[in-house]
Amino acid sequence: MIELGRLYASIGISYRPLRATVDYSSQYEISGRISDDNPALALDYIDISTLEKRLVRKLDLRVAFLVLVFIINNMDRTNAAAARLRGYEEDLGMTGNQFNTLTSMLYVGYLLTQTPSNMVLHHMKRPSLYLSSCMSIWGVFTVLMGAVQTYHAALILRFFIGFVEAAFFPGAVFLLSRWYKRNELGLRTAFLACGASISNAFGALFASGILGSLDGTLGFTAWRWLFFVEGALTIVVAVSASWILPDFPSTPNLWLLPDEQTLAKQRMEEEVASENEHKSKPEEYYSGLVEALMDWRVWWVGAALNLMSSSMSFGIYFPTLSATMGYSATTSLLLCAPPWILGTATSFVVARHSDVTGDRFWHIVSPMLIGIAGFILAISTMNTTMRYISLDLRVPLRFLMTQGPVAYVVCLTWVMNTFSQSQSKRAAAIALINSMASAGVISSSYFWPSSWGPSYVNSYLICILTSVLCIAMLWVFRRHLSRCNEAAEAQEQSLGLPKGLRYIL
Repeated sequence: MIELGRLYASIGISYRPLRATVDYSSQYEISGRISDDNPALALDYIDISTLEKRLVRKLDLRVAFLVLVFIINNMDRTNAAAARLRGYEEDLGMTGNQFNTLTSMLYVGYLLTQTPSNMVLHHMKRPSLYLSSCMSIWGVFTVLMGAVQTYHAALILRFFIGFVEAAFFPGAVFLLSRWYKRNELGLRTAFLACGASISNAFGALFASGILGSLDGTLGFTAWRWLFFVEGALTIVVAVSASWILPDFPSTPNLWLLPDEQTLAKQRMEEEVASENEHKSKPEEYYSGLVEALMDWRVWWVGAALNLMSSSMSFGIYFPTLSATMGYSATTSLLLCAPPWILGTATSFVVARHSDVTGDRFWHIVSPMLIGIAGFILAISTMNTTMRYISLDLRVPLRFLMTQGPVAYVVCLTWVMNTFSQSQSKRAAAIALINSMASAGVISSSYFWPSSWGPSYVNSYLICILTSVLCIAMLWVFRRHLSRCNEAAEAQEQSLGLPKGLRYIL
């Protein structure tokens, strides 16, 4: 880092290492231009702030494609709920809780793969090829889902779809943390995670179109065409992804100019939050995984996100819940769209405000409290208009129930901010915590048995309980980080040290 400071000084740029997370001012102050006699950096005659804006703009375009991939990822994960409305259960002979088991089986495979996948991804030079290959494979499995004839065959395929899909989301989140600064991550994580909300909105519209127009075509029922079309779309996007998805800053990227590549690497060097990153010996292959496993905070936050995912389980059954209002299958799917469209817009506002203010906890708790209000409203009445308002998230024009996913976005950003001591530990922590969150989806698949419908009062009560427990655990986590910050400040004052690492609260 000292050498980096000398390089900046030699080209007339004021260098301030990013050690704290409370100052969100620009890390590049321009006091002059780069001289011709200094070839150390390929940044000749370019204003650094302008160059950085151009770099971030290019990155954001790549993130936009990541969002598209995540939309398709989520559609392939939740299409069974839409297929259920057009004879999926009956054709495969499902009874009792078999559909719930089918839904949760995907997350069993999802749970097993995330951590090893992220550890492999951390040591890869071309993550774009890895992620796009995984996408192609789960696209093939999705197509095969449309051809199954038995429940057990569908169960096996769902497991393998989750097994391969698990590589994408934690891998994409880790990829973002390797390109963006800490005060930029919240908004970009929101961009990525909004893919789920967009998928829930337009995926329902897409499914409605397929189920309504292709039934009986070439002798296949509508739900089979749903899997055929969405699987084929996944494969097409996967081929494009191998060319468009970014690799790491240390890997040559054809879409970056040499000066942009240099700046991208320098930005990440400044983002090192601890001297542990600069060890004299090379980092061992699984050292980050061991550190993450030994850190109780990883398990604590993972358990909190497990509860949060459980409280958001209504999202998987959104078409079913919409159908309880007495409309047709097509209309029920169309009614799913407006709530998620509004939820997507809110995600950007909340995530951006969280970045600007440097607060994470209250930006998580507030959406969760609004979500709890939606659950209470859903319990309170079976009136069609009032139940749709609770799903549509408006009081009068605000979100209620589906504000929960907004909290998940901010919480993921908080994870990346907190566990940033080394790249390998960050990769392992993201995967472990997301795995624990996925485990919540497995258990919560049984929160919505048909026997509890159409009111699903017990289901909503469980969602309220898990939300409250999650808020309590995150409050304990915040208090711990606050005490760590106070201890660090006291030590710096007693020893006369400059201000160092501070955790975002």
